Amino acid sequence: MGIERLTDFVASRDHLLVITGAGVSTGSGIPDYRDSDGQWKRKQPMYYQEFIAEDSARQRYWARSMLGWPLFASAEPNANHRALAQIQSQGFVRGLITQNVDGLHQAAGSEAVIDLHGRLDQVICLNCQQTLSRQAFQQQLEQENPHWQAQQVQMAPDGDADLGGANYRDFCVPACAHCGGVLKPDVVFFGENVPRQRVQEAHALTQASDGILVLGSSLMVWSGFRFVRAAAEHGVPVMAVNQGKTRADDLLSYKLEANCEQTLSALAAALPMRPVPSFA
Repeated sequence: MGIERLTDFVASRDHLLVITGAGVSTGSGIPDYRDSDGQWKRKQPMYYQEFIAEDSARQRYWARSMLGWPLFASAEPNANHRALAQIQSQGFVRGLITQNVDGLHQAAGSEAVIDLHGRLDQVICLNCQQTLSRQAFQQQLEQENPHWQAQQVQMAPDGDADLGGANYRDFCVPACAHCGGVLKPDVVFFGENVPRQRVQEAHALTQASDGILVLGSSLMVWSGFRFVRAAAEHGVPVMAVNQGKTRADDLLSYKLEANCEQTLSALAAALPMRPVPSFA
């Protein structure tokens, strides 16, 4: 019954907006942060103010990131990403806002994607705004810290790794080669604002939509929840596929508590073909 209702909802929209969260990428081996009640599964991630204020915080972050990056960078699109790209190619998705930072929607072939929280495959200088690829910075980190590379780790959310009570004092964090400034992954940390232009683009997509489908997100973070709330306030129906509680439960027209991969694969198979919209 749930998949039929979801199929009818998607098929009856001309401007469907999809919002995705961590639950879409867990099948690619990237862990999520929250349990079915929306509570933290692990220690809360580093906050922006801590990162920019303390050398020790940056050492801790980049040490964990250096060890977790190879696993994160090797992640590939799963059935969720492929199904969404197929549904878009069938003409049913006009835009996609993702809270994930892994770039897997684009790797699977999705278009018109807004990376709300940025992309982890890029690094930015907080002083001069120069950017470099995360892979290039990885090489710098490994060259400066060869004694850290022998450790076996398990990937944590957002591409870092849990290192327990490790001592980070001897970890060397390279500075910006252009100005000597502090380098940060080009993603939105907790406690940091999403860039204004990106928010405006996401609001424009929301305002142009005639339905929103939330996938694999508890929407506990305001940056994603605000678009659902804005849509609901304007009478735009919102449906969700998520295993567990969401912050928007009282705003949803319908919620399907089910595995995203099975649901999206079934949805893609059930939908007919439409003329493909232009994303130019």
